[in-house]
Amino acid sequence: MSTTWMITGAGRGIGAEIARAALQAGHKVVATGRRLAQLQDTFADADPARIALIELDVAGEAQAAPAVAQAVERFGRIDVLVNNAAYGLLGRLEEVSSDDIAQQFAVNVHGVMHMLRAVLPVMRRQRGGHIINISSIAGITGFDGASVYCASKYAIEGLTASLALEVAPFGIHVTAVEPGFFRTEFLDPSSVRYGAAAIPDYAEHGSVEQAYGAYKGKQLGDPVKLAAAVIALAAMDTPPRQFLAGSDALAMATAELDARRTQMADFAALSASTDHAA
Repeated sequence: MSTTWMITGAGRGIGAEIARAALQAGHKVVATGRRLAQLQDTFADADPARIALIELDVAGEAQAAPAVAQAVERFGRIDVLVNNAAYGLLGRLEEVSSDDIAQQFAVNVHGVMHMLRAVLPVMRRQRGGHIINISSIAGITGFDGASVYCASKYAIEGLTASLALEVAPFGIHVTAVEPGFFRTEFLDPSSVRYGAAAIPDYAEHGSVEQAYGAYKGKQLGDPVKLAAAVIALAAMDTPPRQFLAGSDALAMATAELDARRTQMADFAALSASTDHAA
């Protein structure tokens, strides 16, 4: 069955691979990105009858509704929304500026909310749809030197879990996809950003840029295979609320949950002690 997909951040990386996989599966695709020229280059060989290219910066709330209106005008509906547009801001909290923190949340969190608020009226009218929020293993466990990025992805986890409850009565599914380390442009200078300040105390413990830069080109995850998994998720009658992508993500999440369960048991008596007396 052919459906209509709207994908943010589709000019490259995971977003581009999901768009290609959707097209290959016979679906129609609305591919959005900050630069129309990049979209045109990425999808130069796509069937123009099954793809729409829309310039969109998700951080700009005023751009979301017109982009969704264009999508509906072109294809009549939106069955799957993939909130993929995001970037990484790395660096210890004290070394990252307030402006950089605000921009991280403007794209990674507020951008997702802008798209949700624009697309949900369409899906409610349809009484169906599937929202796929690309989160991260960084929304499940913390990483040294990535506090702000992790905070943005933890926000997506909470948003996804709560939104799923709100829209379930309308037949709308919501899934958070939590990739581990994938071989994309995430760590390229054109994408990742690092805190500008340098604090000697932290410098003694190593450079965040060098630590994460060492992973570049060596990430375990294959974006093409991740795209295939997302296509499979969207085809499910009962998709999961959370989906870990990659064996590294699965291992890290398992360790985090095991540690949390142990800690819960260790402090169960103290937790219960805060209740009112019967």
